[in-house]
Amino acid sequence: MRSRNGDQGGWTGTPANGAVGPDKEAFMSVRLEERKSESGFSLIELIVVLVILGLLAAVVGPRVYDKLATGKQKIAQIQIKELEGALQLFSLDMGRYPNTSEGLESLIRNPGSAEAWKGPYVTKTELPKDPWGKPYVYRCPGQHGDFDLFSPGPDGVEGGDDDIVSWK
Repeated sequence: MRSRNGDQGGWTGTPANGAVGPDKEAFMSVRLEERKSESGFSLIELIVVLVILGLLAAVVGPRVYDKLATGKQKIAQIQIKELEGALQLFSLDMGRYPNTSEGLESLIRNPGSAEAWKGPYVTKTELPKDPWGKPYVYRCPGQHGDFDLFSPGPDGVEGGDDDIVSWK
């Protein structure tokens, strides 16, 4: 049985295996050896875990990247729809769409001194940039309708297959 020895700050009595006296040191050294062999991970175990993590990254990584790319395209489509709505409101007030030189900036600031302008037509004080950090391209009159509004996409080059456009 063990009891707390208040003035020495340790335990007195016999260890669990019943050793007393000089055998107490042997018991303590055996317990220390058992702890050393039980603590930590072996090098092989660490390597196996790292290989498993590497395989997971190789399988999951490309799928996550594809989801991010798809997400950016969806964000661009949504922003284009919002800008189209703002252009419709501008057209209702002004009787026309802003021309190319006025650009999308006329959705935020009055183009000249037009009295019919009742903007701003977007809620933010700055025009949004596409998900790749580039400004949206606006042309009026457009080649595909009253106006063309699009993002050149991730490559930043107009006319590629990755462009996100308002007319499709």
